[in-house]
Amino acid sequence: MSIVTEFNEYRQRMNEKIMANDNKVIKRFFNLDTNTYQEGALDVKTKELLGLACSMVLRCDDCIKYHLGKCYEENVSEAEIYELFAIANLIGGSIVIPHFRRAVEYWEALKDESVTPPPVHPHSA
Repeated sequence: MSIVTEFNEYRQRMNEKIMANDNKVIKRFFNLDTNTYQEGALDVKTKELLGLACSMVLRCDDCIKYHLGKCYEENVSEAEIYELFAIANLIGGSIVIPHFRRAVEYWEALKDESVTPPPVHPHSA
């Protein structure tokens, strides 16, 4: 199983379990997160790039994978992704490098597989 498929299937399965609990606070948080990435004063592509940069600096591999998938879906170019990687590494410092490596691996898998993840944020259902 590919890293892209494995990630997306796991996220979907776990989100279904979480949402099945029917917790109002969790549902509201997930909804807020989902709505944040909708088109607004900033376009979706810009918001996903911002989400990716923040996720790299915060070193959240699941969020990095999710936002890379969304960036791929938004037709972010290789040059744009590597410029973002440079910014995230500059801001986050050398501790971001292992996450950068995994981000490059995932980006390459997205390109190789031409897979677009479902439009669900890692914190959303």
